[in-house]
Amino acid sequence: MNRKVSNVDVLVLGGGAAGFAAALAARRNGCSVTLIESQNCIGGSRTATGVDTFYGFYTPGDSPRRIVGGIPWEVANRLVEVNGCFERPNTYGAGTGITYDVEKLKVIYESMLIEAGVTLLYHTYASVVEMEDGTIKGVAIANKGGLTTIYAKYYIDATGDGDIAARAGAPFELGSPEELQSLTTIFFMANVDVDKAKMTSHKALAKLMKEANQSGQYNLPREDGSWHATPNPGVIQTNMVRVTGVDATDPFALTMAEIEGRKQTQEYVRFLNNCVPGYENAFLVSTSQHIGVRETRRIRGAYTLTEEDVVQGAKFDDAIACCGAPVEDHYAGSGTRWAYVQGDGVYHIPFRSLVPQKVSNLLVAGRCLSATHGAQASARNSAQCMAMGQAVGTASALACKTNSNISELDIFQLKNLLLEQGVIL
Repeated sequence: MNRKVSNVDVLVLGGGAAGFAAALAARRNGCSVTLIESQNCIGGSRTATGVDTFYGFYTPGDSPRRIVGGIPWEVANRLVEVNGCFERPNTYGAGTGITYDVEKLKVIYESMLIEAGVTLLYHTYASVVEMEDGTIKGVAIANKGGLTTIYAKYYIDATGDGDIAARAGAPFELGSPEELQSLTTIFFMANVDVDKAKMTSHKALAKLMKEANQSGQYNLPREDGSWHATPNPGVIQTNMVRVTGVDATDPFALTMAEIEGRKQTQEYVRFLNNCVPGYENAFLVSTSQHIGVRETRRIRGAYTLTEEDVVQGAKFDDAIACCGAPVEDHYAGSGTRWAYVQGDGVYHIPFRSLVPQKVSNLLVAGRCLSATHGAQASARNSAQCMAMGQAVGTASALACKTNSNISELDIFQLKNLLLEQGVIL
């Protein structure tokens, strides 16, 4: 039997970086908030997928500038307080990253939400969206307790895949499996002689991969990839696996991708052990809790951010976040396409790109924003996802206070609220 919950102001679906910040911002701005997450922790790709580095806080280049503040920077400072992170350059020149201890970040995320009074629910999926005249009336969720319908005033889709927007009838774009960016299973290795491993440059590592494939003794789909040290001695994080041709909204295809990702992991570990100095006595500690997905649905919003906007450093009156991250397109081949932001090295993410068409009380945040394939390959960085989350959480709270439709919000009032919260615009 369904249990109906009708006293929630904002329901956030998806507890990744974007959903975390959305729920926290909405609660801090006075709303009652429930956050639904399918995994057993907050953080999504930042924790469950094993991507242990925040990118997007700084512009790339020789004179980096921090361009993200607010809740995302508060998270970074909390990591500093527990000696849980350090800054390092990106392998490909995409700017300074903040590498952290994944387990410490899980606790920090949870602590911040609980301190604020957010109701948190793990191991839960949104199954059905109830609609009436272009408005979401309720969302049915499924978990160990059975089916429950939660009614809220406003809804935030931070699922990454735009699941709620799609089920609500909002238009979206979804490329063919061949067009979508590849998936990656992150893995961690221990007992690595890190200093020795660093003596093999990225270019030399790629050459070793190519030679390994040419020998016929290895099958490495990606002759590229990277690894980096973690806050824990002798432990490294590795991003090499490449699973292509997958529509991750197809549960059968996603299942096979998980299997393929773990299979590739074993092959890359064998290669590293046998071919790369420093890995002779290393061993596999873990693979990611679930495979990393870079791209699926991109909602069609009031504005679609384009790759031209990114590269030209476009600025918008309704800006809610800054980004200097390059386009990082993990296409189906063995390499990655990069395109860098020109001009002052910064572009804006407009609020309109977080407002789906045809649904009056829904916002999105994270990699399912309204953007072209190329633009999404830049805007999906973690600092920007958290910044988008803070923006839509604050917008939902403002809509609650003014009893407004999302499309009726005063964008300048929203921007002033964000500035008061330390956001950099």
